[in-house]
Amino acid sequence: MSRRLLTIAAALLLFACGASAEAPSPEALNAARKLVVTLKIADQYRLLLPQLLLKLRPVVAQDRPEIERDYDAMTAPGSEIYTPALTSLIDQVAALYAQSFSADELRQIEAFYASPAGRKLLEKSDALAQASVQIGQDVSQKAADELKQRLIEALRQKGHKL
Repeated sequence: MSRRLLTIAAALLLFACGASAEAPSPEALNAARKLVVTLKIADQYRLLLPQLLLKLRPVVAQDRPEIERDYDAMTAPGSEIYTPALTSLIDQVAALYAQSFSADELRQIEAFYASPAGRKLLEKSDALAQASVQIGQDVSQKAADELKQRLIEALRQKGHKL
């Protein structure tokens, strides 16, 4: 799962668990909604919906072709069936951001992500996150191998047979 999708999932979990009891200001909520649009969080969620609907299809349609046809038509891309979930997602993530940042901070963050450098970061963030994880794994493996050798040598010098 990409870093951005994990961030969205974590944000929704924090919000659902009641991250803050204090309601954000309308100004902060508006700035947060604009940031959520700029970050294309709803677009990321839209990418997950086909997978969800594909998993639901056999449960709902019960292997009945007449139901499957109607199900497919009702869940086609652009269908109104997505609207409530997308609206809820945008509202909840915007509220989370509004609780975490001031309206001014949200505007500054949104300005960065709307800039060419911010858009480039958004475009490359998933690939960078994956490459960073791989680098971390490679460095950790190399360090573990080297540490293992050094420890074995040190233990042999103390007379242990390994």
